[in-house]
Amino acid sequence: MPGKLRSRGRDDSARFSTATRLRVLGEQTAERVYRSQNKRQARRSRLTGRAALLALVVCTLVVALAYPIRQYVSQRGEIADLQRQQQEAEDRVDRLRDEKARWQDDAYAEQRIRERLHMVMPGETGYVVPDPRSTEDGRAEQGEADRPWYSNVWDGVDKADRAD
Repeated sequence: MPGKLRSRGRDDSARFSTATRLRVLGEQTAERVYRSQNKRQARRSRLTGRAALLALVVCTLVVALAYPIRQYVSQRGEIADLQRQQQEAEDRVDRLRDEKARWQDDAYAEQRIRERLHMVMPGETGYVVPDPRSTEDGRAEQGEADRPWYSNVWDGVDKADRAD
């Protein structure tokens, strides 16, 4: 039996030493893993801090530049509107100059006066052509601008004479 104990003791010591070695190896490996994880976390935390600072700077720039950029865009829109209005005004001035030049011509002025006032020269015969858009009672449905000036005057006198 003593031989059995001894061999058993060798087995225990052999196992113990292998188990101890494995435990030590496991602790060393775990320590290396934890150290590398701590280094990664340290790098991540530094990177996260840098990223946070960068994000803060970018947000600050965006906030600082938002109002001036908005003003710039709105002013560019106003400038475009004013340029369009200026071009329309210049076009209107050109049309009015052309019309003024036409009115300087006596033949054009006479034609327009005769057309608007329904005047005829001595010896001419004036004709009134009925409007095809007239109603059943023979009166034409016209706006005030389409009718002769004297019709508008008489309508105004008739309206003023009525007691409403």
